[in-house]
Order: sequence, then C-alpha cells, then structure tokens
Amino acid sequence: MTEPTVTIFARWPEAGKAKTRLIPALGGEGATVVYRKLLQHTVSTARESGLPVQLRVTGAGKEAFQDWLGAGIEVVDQGEGELGAKLARVPAPAILVGSDCPMLDAALLRRAADHLRDVPAVVGPANDGGYYLLGIARPMPFLFDDMSWSTADVLPETLRRLERNGIAPAMLEPLDDIDTAEDLARYPEFAV
Repeated sequence: MTEPTVTIFARWPEAGKAKTRLIPALGGEGATVVYRKLLQHTVSTARESGLPVQLRVTGAGKEAFQDWLGAGIEVVDQGEGELGAKLARVPAPAILVGSDCPMLDAALLRRAADHLRDVPAVVGPANDGGYYLLGIARPMPFLFDDMSWSTADVLPETLRRLERNGIAPAMLEPLDDIDTAEDLARYPEFAV
C-alpha cells in the first residue's frame, strides 16, 4: 500500500475567524494566536512523521500558507461545500487531522499509518466526542455525508457507520483537543 498522506485541514489565522469558541475568553486576536501555535505544531509534527504531508486550506491563497509555514509541503484549496464534502474529496490512503490536538505527535501518526496496512480505517477519538484523527485506506464517502459536525455525536456516529459497512477500525488512545478556554487551561504552552 502507498503511504497515507497526512492531510491537515487549516484555515488562515484571521482574527475573528479562527478558534471562534475561544474568542469570548481571549478575544479575536488572542484566539488567533492560539490557533497559529496549534497549526504550526501540527505541521511540524506531520513533517517529523516522515509521511507525505498535505495542507487543505481556506481563507487565503496557497502561497500565503507556503510563505508562513515553509516550502516542501503540498498546499491544496479545500474547495466549496460543507466540511463533509471537503473531507470526502481527500484521496485515500489518507490520515485526516485538524489542527487543534496539542498531544498529537509523529509517533502517533506513524502508528496510524502502520494500522492502515492491516485495517481499512483507524480512529483517534477526541475526549469531547469527536475525533482528532481519521485514517482511511480506501475512499469512504459514507463517513462524511450528512454528519452533525462539531458535536459529541461525531465519534459514535462514525463508529456506527464503519460497523454498518463491516469495518472494525483500529482505535488510538483518546486525546484532548483545544476548543474552549477550559481546554486551553490544560495546555498553557499554547496559550497567548
């Protein structure tokens, strides 16, 4: 099997549009600073994994992201539509991640890639009911259609859909992501 591409979904760090659930506590600029740190951490971690890396972006052109995060990383526009449509467009094999999991590390990404040699899917559950990582060895559009994104239903619904399709995913350890001020308090190194 071809090595999966670590595909990071990212938004341009514009005040008021990034990490919006942090804005009440930190203001638009403060939330943006946290987001920048998290995205830089995620990109650095993905590079350290030795796997191919792709950044799927919105909010600015590809050149802006390359100027900020450095050359040597493929940058692709996310395209139109809701999140599910954007995720479904990523070619398999892929390891899909956001940019808000502070404990994501290169070894975890490599472990996910190793799992995809043996099973069609791998899931990294987030402690808030979603997932911080979803690895797919082949296209699985049924995982993305009509999903209630950014809710505690995402992980259980994803697991139900995999089961309905006869897929027992490999499961990684649950990790935190940073969405709220309470989440951020556990990871002061990412604070403003």
